[in-house]
Amino acid sequence: MEVFVLKIKYLLLIIVCFCFTSCLKEEKLKTEFVTFVPETLNDGWIISSPYDEQMDEKKLEDIYRYFHENNDLWQVRSLLVFKNDKLISESYTKSESDKTEPAAIWSCTKQVLGLLTGIAIDSGFIVSTDDKISYYLPQIVDNFPDKADISIDNLLTMQSGIAFENDGFNGQSAQLLRQIPDNSLNFVLSLQMQNPQGTVFNYNDGDPHIISAIIQKQTGATVKDWANTVLFSQLNIKNWDWIVYKDNITMGAFGILMTPRELAKIGQCILNKGMWNGKRIVSEEWIERMTSVEVEHTNVGKSFGYYWWIDIERDIVFMYGHGGQFVFIDSGKNLMVVITSEPNTQGKYMFSLEKSLEVFDMIKETIYE
Repeated sequence: MEVFVLKIKYLLLIIVCFCFTSCLKEEKLKTEFVTFVPETLNDGWIISSPYDEQMDEKKLEDIYRYFHENNDLWQVRSLLVFKNDKLISESYTKSESDKTEPAAIWSCTKQVLGLLTGIAIDSGFIVSTDDKISYYLPQIVDNFPDKADISIDNLLTMQSGIAFENDGFNGQSAQLLRQIPDNSLNFVLSLQMQNPQGTVFNYNDGDPHIISAIIQKQTGATVKDWANTVLFSQLNIKNWDWIVYKDNITMGAFGILMTPRELAKIGQCILNKGMWNGKRIVSEEWIERMTSVEVEHTNVGKSFGYYWWIDIERDIVFMYGHGGQFVFIDSGKNLMVVITSEPNTQGKYMFSLEKSLEVFDMIKETIYE
């Protein structure tokens, strides 16, 4: 019996020591790099290789190794490269499940809404971007007369003048999520006017929400359901979701969950000037207008179109979501790069636009001239 007790004590000591040392052991922030060869998922993407698309395979592999091994990039979750309409490389630094499980793309939702606005115009649900929002929401004239002259164009360029603040625990975006008002549209419209419409760029989540409400009013369906019909199903996007407020208005500024591969289909539609697999999704005229500079100087140092970001120096357009969700589109090189990151990081802990552009520039340099 005494020997048995000693053995039990010895075993417990080993277990305690093992647990203690395991706690002290630093967990790896990312998985080891294995391969960047894409998996065939029958999701509509044609799979190719860097070599076949005139890119330096060795240099690209070095970038992927850097992406996995550099702890300064601990936030990143995926890196995908598309060339000539084909997926040529991908890797997931946290979990392979990111390949098929949708995650929050945050403000990349705004760029999707910009695309949907074009489809609404092509379909006649919205007549012109010059229209006043009171034309579509006539109750504004009586209930919020100071908002009656705001135009669709003002909303698309973040120049409504409404004093909507995104940042901080007391910002309006946080209040919308925390308080979940019975009427999310009235919540936005009831805010004071901070500037005359069309005069000052203010990146915010209120303006896109008004657009979402207008599209819903005109189509007779939630933006979520309508988007599935006219966009997502047309692009063979299946792994997605879009949050709807309890007043049945789809979040216009954020709320989409999507996989990196599915997100890339939105970008490819832009790269192909509104086409997908030979099918017209939205007019080429809208793509051109949406991705043209409307506001030159913004708070992130890049230009702005209709909800789409523009880097004039690099001659690219891009999607940009909180935490480090990016889709970079270089039409001149027929190149697209998708980066996703931890979605709920804040401030200095986010994967920044500057770092993501550094990665994009490195990838661009692997193209043979």
